[in-house]
Amino acid sequence: MRIGVPKEIKPQENRIGLTPESVKVLTSNGHEVFVENNGGFEAGFDNEQYKISGAKIVDNAKDIFNDSDIIVKVKEPLTKEIKMIREDQIVFTYLHLAAAKELTEGLVKSKSICIAYETITDNKGRLPLLAPMSAVAGRMSVQAGAHCLEKNQKGRGILLGGAPGGEPGNVVILGGGVVGENAAIIATGMRAKVNIIDKSPERLNELTKMFGDKIIPQLSQEADLEKLISECDLLVGGVLIPGAEAPKLVTKKMIKKMKRGSVIVDVAIDQGGCVETSKPTTHANPTYIVDDIVHYCVANMPGGVPRTSTIALNKATLPFLSKLAKEGYNKALKNDPNFMAGLNVYKGNVTYKAVAEVFGHKYISPKDLIR
Repeated sequence: MRIGVPKEIKPQENRIGLTPESVKVLTSNGHEVFVENNGGFEAGFDNEQYKISGAKIVDNAKDIFNDSDIIVKVKEPLTKEIKMIREDQIVFTYLHLAAAKELTEGLVKSKSICIAYETITDNKGRLPLLAPMSAVAGRMSVQAGAHCLEKNQKGRGILLGGAPGGEPGNVVILGGGVVGENAAIIATGMRAKVNIIDKSPERLNELTKMFGDKIIPQLSQEADLEKLISECDLLVGGVLIPGAEAPKLVTKKMIKKMKRGSVIVDVAIDQGGCVETSKPTTHANPTYIVDDIVHYCVANMPGGVPRTSTIALNKATLPFLSKLAKEGYNKALKNDPNFMAGLNVYKGNVTYKAVAEVFGHKYISPKDLIR
C-alpha cells in the first residue's frame, strides 16, 4: 500500500500522522510511505529521520494526495484538503463529523472511505484511539485552567493549590471518563478541591478507589449542577457521546451565576462543546470572556504538546493502520467489528448513525456495504 502523510494545516496544529518509528514498521512490511517536507519538524521529527526510516519526502501535499492509497492525518481535513481527496481513497484521522456539517458534506461528495479514530471501539466499548489524546487534553485542561485563573489572564487571581493560610481553588469536572480522570490527576496533584460528576455509579466507584478522599464524586442525576458551577473556580467540560454532538449541560443561565473571573475549559469543543457559551478557539488566541467568565475552548489542545501527543497517538493507531495497509479496508473492517465502528463515510454514504441523524442524511449500516 502507498501511505501518505501530509503536513497538518490547521492553525497551530503541530502534530503529524506518523512518527519515524511508525514509518519504519510500515516500510519494513513492504509499504511505501510519503511524508510531506518538514511535516514533522514542529513535533521534533526531521526529514532525515523519516528518510532513515524508509519514507520518501514529498515537497507538497497535492502529490501526496495524488499518489497515496491511504491518507493518514491527525486532524480533520480542511477545505483545501477535501478538494484533493480522491474517490475510493482511504482517509484515516480524527473527524468529529457530528459538529462539522461542511466537512461531512465534502467527504460524502468525495466518495472516499473515511475512518475516524474517535469512533473505533474495543471489546469493552471504549475508544482506544481517542483515549490517548483525551488523556493529554484532560491533563492540559487543568494546566491551562490554572494559568487562566491568573489575574493577568483576566482570571480570579487565585492559585488552584492555595497557599499556607489560603484555601485551594474549587474544580468541577463534568464527566468521569478519560478526560475527567486525567484532569483529576493534575487537579488533585495541585491539591485543589475536586468534584467529579458522572452518570455512572460504577465509574464513580472506580474513581473513588483511584483517588480516595482527594475527590468528591457526585452522580449527575443527584447533583445540584447549578450550585456546584456557581461555587467553582475552574469548570472542566469532559463529557462525550461517541461520534455525536456533545450535550449542552451548562446553560447561559448557569454561566451568569459563576464568580467573576472563574474559568471554563471545554474539552468537548471538538464535538460542539458541552457549555452553551462555548465556541472553538486556537492556541494563538485561546480565550474569550462571556459574562466575566474566561472561556478556554481550544479545539486541538493536544496540538500544543505535539511531540508527546504524536508519540502517544501512534502507539494506538499503528496496529490499526498496519492491518488496514496489509489487508485492505474491506477485509480489515469486515473481520473486526471494533474497527468497522470507525467507518463514518463510505463512497458517498454516511455510515455512522449519530452523524446521519444530526445532518439529515440517510443512515446506511457499514455492515450492509462492507461484505
